Amino acid sequence: MKAKHLTQLLKASFLSCSMIATTLSMAQLPPAPQEKYGDGRVSEFYTWKSAIPAQPGKLLRTEAVHNPYIRLANDSQAIRILYSSTSGKDSKTPIVVSGSIHLPKGNPPKEGWPVVLWAHGTVGLADACAPSWSGRSYRDVQYLNRWLNEGFAVVATDYEGLGVAGPHLLINNPMLAYSILDSGRAALKTKLPLANKFVIVGQSQGGAGAVAASSYSATYAPDLNIKGSIGTGVIYKDPEATPEKNQLKLNPYEVSPSLAYGIYSFLVTQSLYPEIKTEEIFTPEAAPLVEQARNACLTSFMGDIQTAGLSPAQAYKPNPPTSYKKLQEKESNDYGYYPTLKISHPLFIGTGANDRTPDARSQMKLVADACKAGTVVEGHLYHGLGHSETVNASLKDSIPFAKKVIAGEKIQAICKPDLQ
Repeated sequence: MKAKHLTQLLKASFLSCSMIATTLSMAQLPPAPQEKYGDGRVSEFYTWKSAIPAQPGKLLRTEAVHNPYIRLANDSQAIRILYSSTSGKDSKTPIVVSGSIHLPKGNPPKEGWPVVLWAHGTVGLADACAPSWSGRSYRDVQYLNRWLNEGFAVVATDYEGLGVAGPHLLINNPMLAYSILDSGRAALKTKLPLANKFVIVGQSQGGAGAVAASSYSATYAPDLNIKGSIGTGVIYKDPEATPEKNQLKLNPYEVSPSLAYGIYSFLVTQSLYPEIKTEEIFTPEAAPLVEQARNACLTSFMGDIQTAGLSPAQAYKPNPPTSYKKLQEKESNDYGYYPTLKISHPLFIGTGANDRTPDARSQMKLVADACKAGTVVEGHLYHGLGHSETVNASLKDSIPFAKKVIAGEKIQAICKPDLQ
């Protein structure tokens, strides 16, 4: 009898293990928090302990938002969302992403509110920098309140690795596309009055996200009815550009808060290729700030750099290893390009003529290249405006554009915008 019972136990154990293995093949266990990725310092809402569904865009969890700093003045209701998506690192691993939904005031249209899928600019790498947790800049608050006032719901992703465990990958076009598109899918699974009518809207990192999501939408999320996309300060990696062609040259000896972007980019590269050592790239003077960047959000981190009086020449070692440059090139080639510029819906590109982050000329090249690919592009070039000022200044053109595409009206292409 003992031998028989032992055999039965072994069989049961084997079957249990087989079932577990099958379950794990269909879903992904969430990553364990790691301090080096700036994980933590957020509420339990952002921690998902169950298996992650293999299907992207599934709504996993919601909670009402009452904090007025997270709410928007023109919203009637706001909730946080947690949803499944796909990692931009390999375009296959299921992940969890957080975000928020804000509804306008008043009565929704019969089919529900049209939706702005909002893609934010760079905020940092740490979980605590996620806008659904930490709030938004005054510029973005003004901007999103205007969209709410115009009768659009706002669905705002935090992106992969912000709010939730794991690294944030910054300028990674697959990641941006998946996080944005799946936020729309998840929003439609709430019981909120939302129409399957989307306009993707983004600035800077999010401007790249808006174009990336547009570029991936037909293949990754054909179920979403995307009517148009709007990008300001869009980051564009031109396939035809040579490394030194017409690049802006900044003074390397000048104290520069924009050094923050370079340090964040290094940490993203290091998260992809852990063999890279900080001391190979940065001077001893800069090393403490590199560690600070893991947890510091953008505005405060720029202040830290200014306080430290750090210039690029003081921060970087003069001759980084050739292997690092090759890994940077690999990362850029793997994640920096849009898969296509032939987009099936109209695209609005708003550029400040004085923008240097990125260079306004690269944004105008994007307009030309997307037009050449067959996309209906409405380009605008704003006189005297820089990277940030263009966001709200462009509303006078982008809101009429959005209302036209939602109504199904024709957009007149502007492929060579005049200075306005």
